[in-house]
Amino acid sequence: MSEPFKIYAAVFVILRRAGQVFLMRRANTGYRDGYYGLPSGHIEAGEAAVDAAVRELKEETGLVIKPADLRFALALYRRSDRTYADYYFTCDEWMGDPQITEPEKCDAADWFDMASLPVKTPTEVIHALSCLQQGIAFSELTTPGRE
Repeated sequence: MSEPFKIYAAVFVILRRAGQVFLMRRANTGYRDGYYGLPSGHIEAGEAAVDAAVRELKEETGLVIKPADLRFALALYRRSDRTYADYYFTCDEWMGDPQITEPEKCDAADWFDMASLPVKTPTEVIHALSCLQQGIAFSELTTPGRE
C-alpha cells in the first residue's frame, strides 16, 4: 500500500465591486514576487475554511468581516510542485477600504476590471475568476511549480 500524499489547503477571497476585483502584488516573499493575487493564505491546523478566509482577509487588507459575509464560489484541486485544495469565496459587502496591512509581503494593491487583469496574475487566479463567471463550483488545474 502506498503512502498518502500531503495535500495543502488554502483560501482565497474575491472582493468584488462594480465589475472589478481587488488584487495585491506580492513582494519580498520569495514566492511569486511581482505577481498580483487575491487576499489568500493557508488554512491552519484545526481551522475551518471560512474562518481562515476571514482571518486572512483581515491580516492582508485590514477588512473585518463576518463568516456570513462570504459566499462559497469554487473548490479548485490544483497540482503543481505541491497539491492544493483551494477554496475560493466571494465577498461583495464590507465596511471601509482594503489596505496593504502587510507591507513586508505586498507592495501594491488596486481594483482591476475582471476582463483586464494584470499580465502577472497567476494562472490559478485567472482560472478561478473564469470559473466564477461561468458558475463552475469545482475544477482541477495543473500549474507550474513555484516561481
